[in-house]
Amino acid sequence: MNPPLPHRLAVPPRLSRWLSPLLFVLLASALPSALWSGTAWAADSMAVQEPRLALSLADARRLWQEHSRELRLSRIAVSGADADRITAGQAPNPQLSVNVGSVSPWEGVGAGSLRNKRMDSVFRLEQLVERGNKRELRTKVAEAQLEATRRLADDVARQQYQTLIGAYYDLKLAESRLQVLSETAQLYREGVTASERRLKAGDIARSELARFSVEAVKAENDRRQAEADRAAAQVALAYLIGRDAEAAQLRTADDWPPLGQPLPTADAATLAARPDVAAARARSEAAEQARELARSLRTRDVTVGVQFEHNVTNPPLNSYGVGVSVPLFLRYSYEGEIARAEADLSAAREDQARIEATALGEVNTARAAALSAEARRSAAEAALLPDAERVAKAAEYAYKRGAAGLIDLLDARRTLRQSQQDVLQARNDHARALAAYRAALGQGAAEAGRNAPAAAATASGTQP
Repeated sequence: MNPPLPHRLAVPPRLSRWLSPLLFVLLASALPSALWSGTAWAADSMAVQEPRLALSLADARRLWQEHSRELRLSRIAVSGADADRITAGQAPNPQLSVNVGSVSPWEGVGAGSLRNKRMDSVFRLEQLVERGNKRELRTKVAEAQLEATRRLADDVARQQYQTLIGAYYDLKLAESRLQVLSETAQLYREGVTASERRLKAGDIARSELARFSVEAVKAENDRRQAEADRAAAQVALAYLIGRDAEAAQLRTADDWPPLGQPLPTADAATLAARPDVAAARARSEAAEQARELARSLRTRDVTVGVQFEHNVTNPPLNSYGVGVSVPLFLRYSYEGEIARAEADLSAAREDQARIEATALGEVNTARAAALSAEARRSAAEAALLPDAERVAKAAEYAYKRGAAGLIDLLDARRTLRQSQQDVLQARNDHARALAAYRAALGQGAAEAGRNAPAAAATASGTQP
C-alpha cells in the first residue's frame, strides 16, 4: 500500500457530513457571480459596430448587375462566341508563291540587272474555292453556337439572381435571429439582476439564482453564434454585389415578401423561353448544321492557280500558266467526320429532351414548395407565435407572483424563443421558395441587364 501523501488531511466521517453541505452552499454562492461576470464581460467585448449600409433588394440587384463576376465571365464568353462567328464567315485567303530555278552552280546567275539574271523565276497565285456551301454552313454553326452561348449567359443570370435573392434574405434572417437572441440574452440578464435582489430579500434560494445564471450564459452564447452567422451572411451577399471590403457594413432594408402573392402560371411557351431550354435548342441546331457541314466535306473543293514565269535561259522569256487541282477521295471520304457529327447531333437532341423534362420537373417542384412554404409561414405567424407569446406572458406573470416555478418559466421562454426562430425560418423559406419558382420559370435573365455598355466594357478589359 502506498503511504498517504503528506499534504492530505484525514477528515473524520462526522466532520465530512457537515462539510459537504457547506461546500455546496459556497459553490452555489460563487457560481452565479462568476457566470454573470463572465457573461457581462463577454457582452462588452463582443459588442460590434452596427452595420450602416442599408440595402434594398433593388439596390442589391443594381450592384449585382454592375459587379457580378459570374455575369462578367458569361459576357466574355459571348464575346468569344461572336468572334468565332466572324471567323467562320471568312473565305480562305489566296496564296502567293515565288520560286527560282535553273541556277547553274558553276556559272551562277550572271551579271546584269535582276531581270537579266540567268535563272527561271515563277510567280504563282492560288485560291481555294470552297464548294458545297461550306462557308454558309460554318456560319450557321457559329451563329447557333453564339445563340447557345447567349442563352447560357441568360441562364447564369437566372441562377445567380436566385442566389442573390437567397443571400439577401439569408442576411435578413441572420439579422432577425440576432435581434431575437439579443433580446433573449437581455431578458436573462435582467432576470439574473432581479434574482439577486430577491436572494438578498430571502425570497428565493441560491440554486434558483444559479439556474438563472446558467441560462443567461447559454443565451449569451446563442447571441454570439448569431453574430457569427450574420457576419457569414454579410460576406456571402458582399461577394455577389462586389462589396467585399464593406461586408461588415451591409444590412437589409426591405421587409419579407408579403403573403398572398399570386404565382405566375407555367405554360409551354414559358418553358420554351427558359434560358437553359433555349440554349439546348440552339445547341441542337448547331449540331444539325455541323452534320450538314461534315457531309459537305464530300464535295470536292477546287484550288485554282495562275502563274507568271520569267526564264532567261530558254525562250520565250515570259510565259503564263493556269492550273486547277482537286482532291481524290481514293482511300477516305470523311466517313469518320460524318459519323461523329451524327453522334453529336443525337447527343444534342437527347440532352435537349433531358433539359426540357428537367425544367418541367423543376417548375412543378418549385410551385409545390412555394405553396407549402406560404402555408407554413401563414400558420406560424397566425397561430404558433401568438400562442407561444401568450404562454410566455402567463408564465412570467405567474412566476412573479409565486404561482409558477422557475422550470415552468424557463420552459415557456424556450418555447417562445424557438417559436420566434421557427417563424423567421418560415419567412426565409417562403422568400427562397418564391425566388426558386420564379427562377424555374426562367425569370432572372432580364434582371441581369445585359446592357451593351457593360458588355463592351467587359470585353475590352475594363471594369464598370
